[in-house]
Amino acid sequence: MFLLIGYVIVLAASIGTYAVHGSLGALWVPLEYVAIFGLMIGGFVAGNGSKAIKAVMKALPGALKGSAYDKALYMDVLALMYELLSKVRKEGLMSIEADIENPDSSPVFGKYPRVLADHHAVEFMADYLRMMVGGNLNAFEIEALMDMEIETHHQEAHLAPHIVAKVGDAVPAFGIVVAVMGVVNVMGSVGEPPAVLGKMIGGALVGTFLGILLSYGFVQPIASQLEQKSEESGKIFQCIKVVLLASMNGYAPQVAVEFGRKVLYSTERPTFLELEADIKSRKG
Repeated sequence: MFLLIGYVIVLAASIGTYAVHGSLGALWVPLEYVAIFGLMIGGFVAGNGSKAIKAVMKALPGALKGSAYDKALYMDVLALMYELLSKVRKEGLMSIEADIENPDSSPVFGKYPRVLADHHAVEFMADYLRMMVGGNLNAFEIEALMDMEIETHHQEAHLAPHIVAKVGDAVPAFGIVVAVMGVVNVMGSVGEPPAVLGKMIGGALVGTFLGILLSYGFVQPIASQLEQKSEESGKIFQCIKVVLLASMNGYAPQVAVEFGRKVLYSTERPTFLELEADIKSRKG
């Protein structure tokens, strides 16, 4: 939503202010638009493999959506982990085996549909709970493995914004290429009247204008949105990590989820009393 609002502001500040004192028709040079978009798409395809292209295509719709990682989701995550760890504390590690083997059919996970919808987070949680059930790894080994998996997720999540940012960096240069092509065309028409040459030079400069506007007004904001969303998507893994490690180190479920609460961003972090009241209400 904010991306579209920003686009409207960009267009109003550029095209809108120009329209006050200039002719919009002078900016309509269709072949230059086709050339710049073609160069942008061609550079994107030429510079990336199928894996990277698919990652960008999959990530792009997310730039238009709001963040899924709000306070309510994190309270669901902490409440779910509290319930699982409490079950372990009362009935033993084997009591959650069925839950972690098939979370989709688990009555515990089923209470938290928003968490269950995040397949990566559920898989991360279930995998390490399974290792705890197996009892073959200590907390230090699991922490090291968690860190490596989170780093891998971080690299994958940042692939799309990195590629989009690089495309945005290249678009002004493509605009210059199109402008130079226009100037070359002007040089071949030096015998034309000044009015005709002026129109041709203005059309050539549209390429530079369009390249810069597309880059900083449209493509780079998409890269920025994707970057922020990739950062947000990693926080849920850190939250799950510290809760599980605290539990492995012998802390009670109520204390373990407090560890998880403390690593959240301040904008999404519930207070201690909010989390305590939420967990009590769910138990009731």
